[in-house]
Amino acid sequence: MYHQEFPPPEALRDTIRCFWYNSRDFGEQPSDFEVMPDGYAEIIFHFGNPCYIAVNGQPQSLPPLFMMGLLNQPVILTTSGRFEIIAVRCYPWTVFDLLGLTSGNDSVRIFEHPVAGLYPVLNTLVASGKIAEAITHVQEYFLQARSQVAMDSMLFRAGVAMRKANGAMPVSEVAAAAHATMRTLERRFRKSSGYTVKDVSGLMRFEQVRNHLWLHPDTRLAGLAHELGYTDQAHLSREFKRYSGTTPAAFARKARKSRLHTSNNNFVAFIQA
Repeated sequence: MYHQEFPPPEALRDTIRCFWYNSRDFGEQPSDFEVMPDGYAEIIFHFGNPCYIAVNGQPQSLPPLFMMGLLNQPVILTTSGRFEIIAVRCYPWTVFDLLGLTSGNDSVRIFEHPVAGLYPVLNTLVASGKIAEAITHVQEYFLQARSQVAMDSMLFRAGVAMRKANGAMPVSEVAAAAHATMRTLERRFRKSSGYTVKDVSGLMRFEQVRNHLWLHPDTRLAGLAHELGYTDQAHLSREFKRYSGTTPAAFARKARKSRLHTSNNNFVAFIQA
């Protein structure tokens, strides 16, 4: 698997965390991959063989462009052969304004939008291996889109504070950092993202645990819980299982195993912040 991130231009840094490219050859047989929750929303263009998501136990083909919103549990996707992605990683409180869509809390959103018009050009560039040019093409579109949208400075300040604290900041302190009352912040936050401040903070903190255990699976959970602001190890474990469907110990074992069996086609898909 190959992954590369591209920082956004200065004018997009209040709305977009990064642009990224990912490539993987799954082989001839269909293979599953698991997308883990984090604190971002992704606008995803995919290239290659069809990609499927299970809906009521049945596979549903995903269009070449879809949005992966905030997840509260893992999502399983299925594909085969060479699979490539160009994606835009957005802050959840900006993505709907940037796209001009109404907010919602659906984990995978299929939508019609002018941004889909980028696909033919991107498909040609990706097929030719011109990934940097493809990313530039997407950046130019979103620079134009961003210039036509007035972003909420209150939400920007709140988001900066939440990311700096890795999701461990109480809502009252987030409101103070945003120069807003808790009630006003919660109302504006839910309207912009479809989620509460507490919802997104919980995902941000889970993301830190997930990333740390994937890179350092032998970490002591009690120490990690203290470092990331959980009440205790039991609190960390409950929250981790809530978002991942598994325990931190089981996830750490999976991380260790991945280092021994790098050819396994079943992998966890997430990008570190």
